[in-house]
Amino acid sequence: MSGQLLSGVHQAIGNTPMVHLSRLTAGFEGTIYAKLEYLNPGFSKKDRIALQIVEEAERDGSLQPGQTVVELTSGNTGTGLAIVCAVKGYPFIAVMSKGNSYERARMMMALGAEVVLVDQAPGSVPGQVSGESLALVEAEAQRLVREKGAFRADQFERLGNTHAHEYFTAMEMWEQTKGEIDVFVDFAGSGGTFAGCAKALKRCNPAIRCYVIEPESAPYLAGQPVRNPNHRIQGGGYSMKLPLLDREVVTDYVTVSDEDAIGAARELARKEGIFAGFSSGANVAAALRLLSERERGARIALTINDSGLKYLSTDLYA
Repeated sequence: MSGQLLSGVHQAIGNTPMVHLSRLTAGFEGTIYAKLEYLNPGFSKKDRIALQIVEEAERDGSLQPGQTVVELTSGNTGTGLAIVCAVKGYPFIAVMSKGNSYERARMMMALGAEVVLVDQAPGSVPGQVSGESLALVEAEAQRLVREKGAFRADQFERLGNTHAHEYFTAMEMWEQTKGEIDVFVDFAGSGGTFAGCAKALKRCNPAIRCYVIEPESAPYLAGQPVRNPNHRIQGGGYSMKLPLLDREVVTDYVTVSDEDAIGAARELARKEGIFAGFSSGANVAAALRLLSERERGARIALTINDSGLKYLSTDLYA
């Protein structure tokens, strides 16, 4: 909405730039196009689903004026909801594991959210959130919904998550690249980005290949053994069923190690000036591997999911 006066910051969500990662791919056959989702107001792609879920709920009447909104979050969806709820006048409670970086909790609080931090599952490594830890967060979120009579944003179930990317993110990608996309890759968090983008891109060109990315130690969605659910790639790889993930549009599954995801994020910053988080590094690492192997010469699209500013208390850029 460049050049327009907006009525609220929620109208600045979306229409993010697409960048050709020409420096990172020097020496490779092929291309990576990166959509800079960290330039949304809440510094992540989750701003899109926050707005879509709330506005769909407003339209169907499941969210009433002034009703409290509650959501489980690793921080990004919560930040998006804090922004949207602040602008639209809904009290918001974010429920988050203590294993997630604290910057995101502080940001949500600054935006007026109440943040409930839940202890990690026994035996968990600090800073590494497993499906078991997430289950504890889910139980607390459900309790708060009952206690407050709240609307549950429910990013793992609500179709608004998929619609945000199907109707907007993917179509922006297609327009920005003039349809020059052969492959789409995405690190699976809630599954909404992958499902929405893959569905829309395949509608534009059924030949596009779509790869789900998982942690090397936890390839749960691929049906492989989970050796270690406590990986370091924050924001996904929870070793749990993802109702929104449409397996019919999955070409294959690709795994990425913690070290490769972190290394790619650091290279992305140094070579391209793009300061991003763990899952963005996973996306880039997977794309580079595909270019060097089975997708040599391909044009790969991906999202840069959030900002590295959200991980300064971690070892991502140590």
